[in-house]
Amino acid sequence: METVLVLTVVGPDRPGIVDSLSAAVVAHGGSWRRSRMAKLAGQFAGVVEVALAEARVDGLRGALAALASQGVRVEITGGEDSEPATPSRTLRVSVVGHDRPGIMRAMAGALAGRGLNVLELDSACVFAPMSGDAMFEARAVVQLPPDVSAEDVRIGLEALAHDMMVDFEVDETD
Repeated sequence: METVLVLTVVGPDRPGIVDSLSAAVVAHGGSWRRSRMAKLAGQFAGVVEVALAEARVDGLRGALAALASQGVRVEITGGEDSEPATPSRTLRVSVVGHDRPGIMRAMAGALAGRGLNVLELDSACVFAPMSGDAMFEARAVVQLPPDVSAEDVRIGLEALAHDMMVDFEVDETD
C-alpha cells in the first residue's frame, strides 16, 4: 500500500540540501510529488509531498533523521492523496500595499471569516521601482465554500482595502 507523507524541512541555507532530501526519498523507493522551497532569512525552508510504499516509511524516517547531523531538521507528517475527490470552486486573491505590520493578518482574517480555505500562499516584500518604498505583496489561491460567492469575498476585501490602504484583486480560477 502507498503512503503519502508531508516533509517539513528547515536548515541553514547551503548547496546540497535538496540533493540530500531527494537522495533519501529515491533510496527508499519514494516519489517526490510536489514541493515549495525558499531561502528565508538565511535559512532554507520547504515543504515536500512524497509517496512511497508503507513498508519503506520507517527507513525513510531514519534517513531523514540522519540529516540532523548536517543541521537540517525534517518533520514528517502523514498526508492524504493530493487529488481532491470532487472539484472545488477557487479564487485567486492578491494584495499589494506599503509594507507594515498587520496586512497578512487582516487578509487571513477576512478569508477565514468567510470560511475560505487557503490552498496556496506566496508573499514577499519588494521595493517599488520609482520610490524605493518597501511594498508587501501576497498571492493566494483559496477554496470557496458552497454558500459563499466570489462577489461576497470581493466586497469584504474591498472594505478591508479601504481601511488598510492596500489594493486587493479577486479573480475566479478555471
